[in-house]
Amino acid sequence: MSHLFSPLTVGRRTVKNRAWVSPMCQYSAHDGVVGDWHRVHLGAFATGGAGLIMAEATGVDPAGRISVYCPGLWTDAQADAWRRVVGFAHEHGAMIGVQLAHAGRKGSTLAPWDDHVHAHADEGGWQTVAPSAIAFAGYPEPRALDAAEIERLVGAFADAASRAMAAGFDLVEIHAAHGYLLHQFLSPLSNERDDAYGGSFANRTRFLLEVVDAVRERIGDAALFVRLSATDWAEGGWDITQTVSIASILKDHGVDLIDVSSGGNVDGVHIPVAPGYQVPFAEAVRRQAQIATSAVGLITEPAQADAIIAEERADAVMLARAHLRNPRWALNAAESLGEVIEWPHQFDRARTLRHG
Repeated sequence: MSHLFSPLTVGRRTVKNRAWVSPMCQYSAHDGVVGDWHRVHLGAFATGGAGLIMAEATGVDPAGRISVYCPGLWTDAQADAWRRVVGFAHEHGAMIGVQLAHAGRKGSTLAPWDDHVHAHADEGGWQTVAPSAIAFAGYPEPRALDAAEIERLVGAFADAASRAMAAGFDLVEIHAAHGYLLHQFLSPLSNERDDAYGGSFANRTRFLLEVVDAVRERIGDAALFVRLSATDWAEGGWDITQTVSIASILKDHGVDLIDVSSGGNVDGVHIPVAPGYQVPFAEAVRRQAQIATSAVGLITEPAQADAIIAEERADAVMLARAHLRNPRWALNAAESLGEVIEWPHQFDRARTLRHG
């Protein structure tokens, strides 16, 4: 058996393979409610052989969205809409999780294809918030959160997690990467607070740990992931040493896997982009923090993905653009690796490898 198509147990759940779909923003929800686009978009991966599908960054409150078109889980109606997406994935043998997020200072945008970036008030825009009143490059200045608002947001993450369970999701991922709110608290480059949520490593990680504890309490024995940016790629910012440290702590707080990415919090940095460029971060977290990891970052080829697992550099791989280009990537990867896996009956005539 190939390594990529071996099962993986995370928490108390077993995923049928290690070829997973990364969360990818689609900017196609209305008032935070998903519809036909998400059913077709995510459903294609379920019929395409992926073991786990991660639904995109989903706001825990209206101001937590990246754009006015991003999905949410702050109402029961939003959870009801997700239930149809989840049900289809389960019907076709895939596990599905949701990434709970708050965009912080990088919120209140329009879709990337619109003629301007930032949503005006009459377009549904809002005042963004952050740990400190420091703008991301080219974005409006956010308002610094006070302690009571932070406490309220911990509750918003918890309530969204409860709705995720009600919608049938198999797991929850907390988004603490890519320069969004929780990452903004982690990094000294975006967090200049002088209270219990700023300054020292313990203070900068406090908000994340409070969110993790609150979410873990709500989701029972479901798996819990956290996505981290391993480095800001900037001097004086969040780095791999701090990432390993918080990963060890997160393990003790009931986190089952760290989804390791990088960047997003500081503009204008040099990132040495190349195939698999972020895999060393996943490997470092896995080995030093002794916690399961998933790797991302220009992983596109079946042999490349299989080698990452075989060499124990990560426990799973998450692919984004490769899955957008080909939602059946996992089915084709299995054939490329000589692995016979189950195909949907409707697609069976297309397979080239068969049992026996």
